[in-house]
Amino acid sequence: MEPIIELKNADIYQRETLVLKNINLAINKGEFLYIIGKVGSGKSSLLKTFYNELPLISGKGSVCGYHLDKIRSKEVPYLRRRLGIIFQDFQLLTDRSVDKNFEFVLKATGWRNEKSIKERIHEVLSIVEMAHSGSRMPHQLSGGEQQRIVIARALLNNPEIILADEPTGNLDPETSEALLNVFMEIYREGKTIVMATHDYPIIQKFPARTIVCEEGTIREIPNDSPMIDFESLLDELPDPSSDQLQSED
Repeated sequence: MEPIIELKNADIYQRETLVLKNINLAINKGEFLYIIGKVGSGKSSLLKTFYNELPLISGKGSVCGYHLDKIRSKEVPYLRRRLGIIFQDFQLLTDRSVDKNFEFVLKATGWRNEKSIKERIHEVLSIVEMAHSGSRMPHQLSGGEQQRIVIARALLNNPEIILADEPTGNLDPETSEALLNVFMEIYREGKTIVMATHDYPIIQKFPARTIVCEEGTIREIPNDSPMIDFESLLDELPDPSSDQLQSED
């Protein structure tokens, strides 16, 4: 099986700073992968490379058949339409309802038929059990509800891959668990999910393939090995309310 995401001998930079070096990683279609590591270890930079927010200037890489080391600027929007990207800070448009947020995304990506737009919005809201929330404004939703809405938004164009950057970072444990149940349902339907997270209790409750960003590179935790010592990483985390979590890499 050809990987849906692959990096070969890739060096990942934030401006002129080398963040991760000599990265070799293959993720198959339909796989669930956690990316963990200390603050500033490169988790977000790795995700940004996948959707070409950070250009790949050293090594080779491909996502959904697009070669990251050769991609042209006019191809980037087409790559991103095949990805569903979920951010910790929601990035919902606060001046319009959930329906209007979704309508904006669909029309920006080529949808024109009003009936089809309404049907698709209802479909994705139903997936995250928020079917009756379309008329609500973002400020009327709890943090957990907003994150469900963000997941639904990521599903609008039926992406091949979901990339989630700290999706439970601002949520309480009960809400985080409910959210992971949503992700697992999406995963069981065949989507590829890559999640950067500090939420180690969630990983222990919902185990999947896991890689660690550390010392400027990555390593994988073998499935038959004991789980990583999460406590050693937890000691390094900032307070959840601090600004450092919002701008990790």
